[in-house]
Amino acid sequence: MLHAIITGGSSGIGLEVARTFVERGCSVSLIARRRVLLEKAWSDLAEGRPERHALIRIACADVTDRAGLSAAVAEAEAAFGPCDILIASAGRVDPAFFEMQSPEIFEAQVNINLVGAANAARAVYAGMKTRGRGKIVFISSGAAAIGIPGYSAYCASKTALKGFAEALRAEAQPFGVGISIAYPPDTRTPQYEEEMRHRPDEAKKITGILRPWPASKVAEKIVKAIDRGATDVHFGFALTMLALFGAFIKPVLYWRALQTGNRRETT
Repeated sequence: MLHAIITGGSSGIGLEVARTFVERGCSVSLIARRRVLLEKAWSDLAEGRPERHALIRIACADVTDRAGLSAAVAEAEAAFGPCDILIASAGRVDPAFFEMQSPEIFEAQVNINLVGAANAARAVYAGMKTRGRGKIVFISSGAAAIGIPGYSAYCASKTALKGFAEALRAEAQPFGVGISIAYPPDTRTPQYEEEMRHRPDEAKKITGILRPWPASKVAEKIVKAIDRGATDVHFGFALTMLALFGAFIKPVLYWRALQTGNRRETT
């Protein structure tokens, strides 16, 4: 039976990916920081189907705590067998202009979004190499394709995650381990609702041209990409074009944001 381990699996995209795997009859291990949310996710995934409880395991761990995360992964593998698919979905976003954001919050985003993803990969990678199979999927963001005002830490971490995934893919391919990275758009999650309360107008000029996706649709596209062995997962025509032809598109988007910034400074 396939075993999927999902960090950040208690809500949002991670939870919806878990739902798809559980519906397929796979074993799923959810790892996140808050037990109350993990227990709610466990109950939600098995609602009306009590037999599914045996397919789901939860564990509290912070992805920035390498030792704690490795222990949680080891316990999950002891219970359900080796990890076949890792979904590194844990993430954090705190919009604020660079000079107005504390160094601690800036570093926390980089640590969770980049170092946390690397910690998760490290916990399963050696075993996958030994077995000659396995898939690791990193959840980046459409923000990896463009620097967004008010998102300096987030864009930096998600762009760096792209570079990490591509380098690891080159290392892992000879050993039968697949490395994929997804670049979802704004996605309706509990974190998104809080984020929107702090998003600057300049950022809205860039991001507002696209409607947010439901987390279930994002998860569906990610799982289908895993099925067909895709390495890069883009969402929608606009974000795909931005990823491919950003050098031509970004100047226009930055011009739009600059007009908003100029109005903000003169009011």
